[in-house]
Amino acid sequence: MFDNGHQYIAGELRTGTGDRDVEIVNPATGAVLATPDLASAADVDAAVRAARDGYATWSRVTPAERSDAMHAFAAELRTRSEDLARAETLQTGKPIRMSRDFDIAGSIDNVAFFAGTARHLPGLASGEYSGEHTSTIRREPIGVVGSIAPWNYPLQMAAWKVLPAIAAGNTIVLKAAEITPYTALMFAEAATTAGIPAGVINVLTGTGPVAGEALVGHRDVSMVSFTGSTAVGTRVGAIAAGAAKRVHLELGGKAPLVVFDDADLDAAIHGAVAGSCINTGQDCTAATRAIVHESLYDAFCDGVADIMASMRLGDPHDDDTDLGPLSSQRHLERVRTHVEKAKANGATVRSGSLPRGAEYAEGSFFPPTLVTGIDRDAAIMHDEVFGPVLAAVPFGSDDEALEIANDTPYGLAASAWTRDLNRANRASREIQAGCVWINDHIPIISEMPHGGYKQSGFGKDMSAYSFEEYTQVKHVMVENTAVPRKDWHRIVFADRSGETS
Repeated sequence: MFDNGHQYIAGELRTGTGDRDVEIVNPATGAVLATPDLASAADVDAAVRAARDGYATWSRVTPAERSDAMHAFAAELRTRSEDLARAETLQTGKPIRMSRDFDIAGSIDNVAFFAGTARHLPGLASGEYSGEHTSTIRREPIGVVGSIAPWNYPLQMAAWKVLPAIAAGNTIVLKAAEITPYTALMFAEAATTAGIPAGVINVLTGTGPVAGEALVGHRDVSMVSFTGSTAVGTRVGAIAAGAAKRVHLELGGKAPLVVFDDADLDAAIHGAVAGSCINTGQDCTAATRAIVHESLYDAFCDGVADIMASMRLGDPHDDDTDLGPLSSQRHLERVRTHVEKAKANGATVRSGSLPRGAEYAEGSFFPPTLVTGIDRDAAIMHDEVFGPVLAAVPFGSDDEALEIANDTPYGLAASAWTRDLNRANRASREIQAGCVWINDHIPIISEMPHGGYKQSGFGKDMSAYSFEEYTQVKHVMVENTAVPRKDWHRIVFADRSGETS
């Protein structure tokens, strides 16, 4: 796959000039898929030059033309959807049902949404606010955008970065994660086939310290958009701030799932398992902290453990598989360490089963896991585990539940489970998160924004709100009187009309 190189620059695949010290691995089996050519700083410079050249034309294309090109892009992706799904599952290990019905379908819907949004960027009405001038607001593209997408949603996060940027008239250089670059490269190829000009979408396969930092600090990159951990996001923000670049950060999460005493218990149990195990828990909006009323706590925990025990792990290409592997052996050890630490401190750990079969012996599988018998100060209640692990604690009062929910430096997503409208309204108002679901956890739609509070970052993906992230506002003021000496000039020039020469 990608025999012509793992860099997509100016409408064609190229071979990177960096090191070959990274392996792309099938996480279900441990088999090495490729040793990709990585991007060097020189490759970053070539991609930015291509984007800058593309910007000269793309930024002047009419909104209708950009919209038409993006509709054609969506149609092209639909013809490739099965290939995209299989490639996504191969490199990430996520179950094929999720790749096909969530990642790929959602990404295509995003393209279609922004194809329409490209023609709808309203400004304020023109007006004479000073009495002597007409003021108009223009929204203009920013320039070349440098984006960094994570390994957990290689296609969907690429789409979230690319689409609002190009719909607004920008061009983009996207650094894909070096261990999961396939679908981002396929995405860019499809765009070119659909008629989006060369240089508008460029994709680099490279590491953060080399390609990522070169991209963020490049003098011709006007905006930086990053999705990933808070620690790395802080570094990205610092580099960008040194050059006064606009920055968009979507960072970590530690989402609470609050179950009040009047909740539909069965719905909350199923929602908790689905919300904590989606993408094998490698989702920054995943439910990680179940905060459950003490009257329901035991029944909730038993129900969650029972469903986790029934989940099937195995071949991610099998439609019957519920849970795939983690992204790598390294990440597997990280998740295992979090759980073992909690267990050593007295927690009760209830896990599902690992897959059977010798073919998965080298895979990075971790079973769905419930951690109980902890207090709200336990490390596993605060650290981002990023695996199929749900920690559960009981609460007594509504005030306590909401206090625990907000007891985190993160604020990306949350859910509250109740039949009481007042409780639902209070939870949605008081929980400090960019998205609060009521009686569900995880669904996203193209029309609504995604982004965080606190250390989960700032700025929005998806929706018209993200479209605005990738534009800059210009005030145009036209003087209407044609009088040479304006009334306001008196604050600069003294009135000397009475003086004699």
